[in-house]
Amino acid sequence: MTPVAAVRTWAERPVVRARASDAVYAALCLLDVGTAAQTSWHDHGPWAGAGVVAVGLLVTAVVVLLRRTRPVLVVLCTLPAAFVGGVDLPMTLALFAVAIRRRDRVLGGLAFLTWLTFVVAGILEAGNWAEGAIAGSVIVALASVGGAYVGARRDLLASLRERAEQAEATALLLQRQARFAERTRIAREMHDVVAHRISLVALHAGALEVNPGSGPERVEKAAALIGATARQALEDLRGVLGVLRADPDQAVADDVALAPQPRLEDVPRLVEASVAAGVPVRFEDRRPDGAPPVDEVVGRTVYRVVQEALTNVHKHARSAQTHVVVAGGGAGAGPDDGVLRVEVTNARPVAGSALVPGSGTGLVGLRERVGLAGGTLDAGPVPGGGWRVLATFPRRPA
Repeated sequence: MTPVAAVRTWAERPVVRARASDAVYAALCLLDVGTAAQTSWHDHGPWAGAGVVAVGLLVTAVVVLLRRTRPVLVVLCTLPAAFVGGVDLPMTLALFAVAIRRRDRVLGGLAFLTWLTFVVAGILEAGNWAEGAIAGSVIVALASVGGAYVGARRDLLASLRERAEQAEATALLLQRQARFAERTRIAREMHDVVAHRISLVALHAGALEVNPGSGPERVEKAAALIGATARQALEDLRGVLGVLRADPDQAVADDVALAPQPRLEDVPRLVEASVAAGVPVRFEDRRPDGAPPVDEVVGRTVYRVVQEALTNVHKHARSAQTHVVVAGGGAGAGPDDGVLRVEVTNARPVAGSALVPGSGTGLVGLRERVGLAGGTLDAGPVPGGGWRVLATFPRRPA
């Protein structure tokens, strides 16, 4: 920092500015007191001059010390001093201090009293009220207008500073909220794309563990499936983590960071992967022929619903019969013709403990995702000990 900048920074400190203002007020008051005391000494003798000095010092102390906290009281205390040897500058400075801090009827009343003091002092000293009225009008107007300008400027700067601080705090809050939302989205995406792959790996590995005496061909096939699924999980994880490595100031779209995005047409491939892992899953598409295309967001959400439901089946009901149904989405005029439904139902599981521990947050995030797509999610047990996940989506133009 250069010496000039250091001095400027030091001078802009509130304490330094307050002390400098006190020094200016004191110097002006003492200058007026000295002039009035000299005149009184010359006209009325040393005792009169000494009295003017005493009154002037007292008034100067009142102006310097109390003008910020008791400005109205300071004006009232300085009014009598104008009749003692003509010490009128402290009164003017006190009115200036009042105008800085308040611009209301009180300022108008004090300005009138100050002007009236100038008129009375002119009559007592020179016997001419007109001279005091004219001088008082000019001085009172300058003090009032000048103080009001300084006060308005201070209020404006304080308001701008407060707005800047509020805007900065708001921007920081929005930035934190955006970061939290992005972390939540990444966590949800990681859960969706990785948990399903890992559950498939666990299923293949569990099959080898249950049947250690399988032939070499079957072991080789299972190992190849495990390797392929693990590599796919790694690629999915790498794509999700790419968002974390991206520039935070650069918007990263889903199509770029997590491409390719799943669609409704990819649901059969998802079911086939579970079937290849040994899970008895059956897929049925009951949508009418000629149904309009599904919105991209809804299609991706349907894929995530099936993926999360099958992941839970892999974890907790790997041997249970599972049925995946996609229905609705027609172009009819009825209230329910355009509703798209996806339902994943599994029977009561007969296997033992879960292969992969669950966090319990998958359905919570899935319900939020479905809600963002404009749909509703219902998940719960069914008679007979099974479990059903049902998501419905209203008609949306593709």
